[in-house]
Amino acid sequence: MMATARMIGRLALLVALAGCDLPGRPGTLTKAPSPKAGTALGVGAPAPLPLEQAARNFVDVIARVEPVAEAACRRQSAQQNCDFLIGVEMDPAQPPNAYQTLSDTGRPQIIFTISLIAEARNSDELAFVLGHEASHHILGHLESSQQEALNGAILGGILATFGGADAGGVARAQQIGAQFGALRFSKDHELQADQMGTVLAYRAGYDPVLGAQFFNRLPDPGNGFLNSHPGNAERQRVVAQTYAAMSRE
Repeated sequence: MMATARMIGRLALLVALAGCDLPGRPGTLTKAPSPKAGTALGVGAPAPLPLEQAARNFVDVIARVEPVAEAACRRQSAQQNCDFLIGVEMDPAQPPNAYQTLSDTGRPQIIFTISLIAEARNSDELAFVLGHEASHHILGHLESSQQEALNGAILGGILATFGGADAGGVARAQQIGAQFGALRFSKDHELQADQMGTVLAYRAGYDPVLGAQFFNRLPDPGNGFLNSHPGNAERQRVVAQTYAAMSRE
């Protein structure tokens, strides 16, 4: 029954995607808005797919990657909720993005913006992104980040209090501490999710190295101390190394 309901939901999503015109000529996909204005797609970037093909690719990727991710999740922890729910943010003004969160009942959710689906040039890119986001849940990154943010807020508040700050100063210190705490392991988390996402996409029958070429069309965060994500080249290197190791097995 649940599988049937999911398939109905995905078919409904396909219809919704097919009827959703992104900025550009009607019935076609164009470059979706990027987080930083003026970002180039890169030399030799493949052209966007027709709208219907992009939608079907997304539905097919969910059908193939989700069972692999859920099986990996159950192997990781028998107590963890592994019933992934994949959804789409249909606002075309939102930049290409995907993220993992939890519902009020603790069910893992993975949300794609429609512009990311438009930006993906092939199924391999969508499969890699889905594997990456599922890996965040499997590896417990959301809970870990929340705990680090809490620890940072507590530490910041204590230091500000002993430093003689007023209530407003303590609140600001707690906010800054929470931000630093959340960033403490964020780059490691991203690389870990890239590594496991490579494995999940590969096991589902996709090419994660080709999928990681999606990074070529994203702004490079570099390697600054306060950046939450590693540089794109480093992430692609992790994907290539993980894929090479699996290919030798």
